[in-house]
Amino acid sequence: MSETFVATDPTTGTVVREIPTLDAAALEDVLARAESAYDAWRQWSIADRAAVLNGVAAAMREDKERLALLMTEEMGKPITEARGEVEKACWAAEHYAEHAAAYLAPEELASDASRSYVQHLPLGPVLGVLPWNAPFWLAFRFCAPALMAGNTCVMKHDRHVPGCAEAIGEVIARVAEEHGAPRDILQSAPMGHDLAERALRDPRIRAVSLTGSEKAGAAVAATAASEIKPSVLELGGSDPAIVLADADLEHAADVITTMRIINAGQSCIAAKRVIVERSVYDDFVALYAERLAALRVGDPRQEDTQVGPIARDDLRQNLHRQVTESVDQGAKLHFGGEVPGGEGYFYPVTLLSDVTPGMTACAEETFGPVAVVMPVDSAEEAITVANDSPYGLAASVWTTAERGVEMAARIESGQVAVNGIVKTDPRLPSGGVKRSGFGRELGPHGIREFVNHQQVWVGPKQD
Repeated sequence: MSETFVATDPTTGTVVREIPTLDAAALEDVLARAESAYDAWRQWSIADRAAVLNGVAAAMREDKERLALLMTEEMGKPITEARGEVEKACWAAEHYAEHAAAYLAPEELASDASRSYVQHLPLGPVLGVLPWNAPFWLAFRFCAPALMAGNTCVMKHDRHVPGCAEAIGEVIARVAEEHGAPRDILQSAPMGHDLAERALRDPRIRAVSLTGSEKAGAAVAATAASEIKPSVLELGGSDPAIVLADADLEHAADVITTMRIINAGQSCIAAKRVIVERSVYDDFVALYAERLAALRVGDPRQEDTQVGPIARDDLRQNLHRQVTESVDQGAKLHFGGEVPGGEGYFYPVTLLSDVTPGMTACAEETFGPVAVVMPVDSAEEAITVANDSPYGLAASVWTTAERGVEMAARIESGQVAVNGIVKTDPRLPSGGVKRSGFGRELGPHGIREFVNHQQVWVGPKQD
């Protein structure tokens, strides 16, 4: 008997939705449909695929309030952020609709042939394994480039956001059918780990993309490798923000506060370790504390709420453990750091300063509204501390533009922002190094992850 995925509203702790998962027979039907849809979809022109993706974006904008509320209800995202996430998912669909032809254009390469080139052909059905923290954005970051390349998608979304997953599948199926395309170009496939592994091992699935934990990434990568299938992994992060003495401290404090607190700090690319040169350390901590303390924590359905609840109580308890261990290890607690009473899974905005390498808040990824500040004596030490992590997802540097550009090449991360916010953008590749994963999503690099880079040699041979 199949299990049920249960969505719990983290604002109240009450169950809001239950959706049954697939059994083996249902999974077989999903895979058969994905393959059948691929046989037709791959023959569609890029322009015709683009019409479908643009139609999906238009349909989602028309239904933005309902879709946003699903995120607020199932994982506690403040409603203003949830609306923005729907818009960003639409942007991803529209970006690839507009640019896929250029990204996938044949590449002419000189050789001894009369003509030689590389063309970018679809692979087949691709499995997407997705987390709960950005249900719409991460789904479209996965599916928009894959679909525009001519692949079809089987989406295994997180068990805690089944309503979001169902809504994504429904809108794509409906719009595809309206355009005469196969309705199964993307299917939401709620399934447990065992069936997900079965799906990945099935020959009809040609590749896999996972956004999630190190543990999940290691398991999926191992299975994909054993089946000789390509994979893209976007895993955890302990992202550094380096603030040097010549930075604009007011601007740095403003932006780093935003980076730390988006989605109640439940983001892989949130600024998790703020590394500050000692000569401006006290000044920066004061500015950072002022901004963090002013944030409004509350019901994510309210328009003025800036920080909602943690998505689940087990995540809140782990976050609290990280805070209390760090304080026991010598970190200074400015405010927060206590689990509040009452309903829901709220955690206060918390500031820890005087954190040093090896403390729990540095050694582990903190997934919540906990800000960590670390003093260093120089830019050289800042780079050493920034790189002293098993992760390498994203980073920011706050200094002069010229100095920041020079430092970026020495930071072990997949992306670096100099004097600006770290974000994902459909126009630019995103991904990590070290234990933050491999491969890239978004930009021209992302759409080329799941294609056959087919080399074509056309004779006669030239002297």
